[in-house]
Amino acid sequence: MDYTTLRHFADSWGLLAMTVFFIGAVLFALRPGGKQAAERAAQIPLKED
Repeated sequence: MDYTTLRHFADSWGLLAMTVFFIGAVLFALRPGGKQAAERAAQIPLKED
């Protein structure tokens, strides 16, 4: 594979894969019940064992 082939792949399918990943991450963060899970995770370092 040469540079041109890799660049073409990154410009097309690589960009599509990053876009799909970004949309999935946003949807995961904004899902119902996500706020409660994030609040619980944020309190972990503050817990006294």
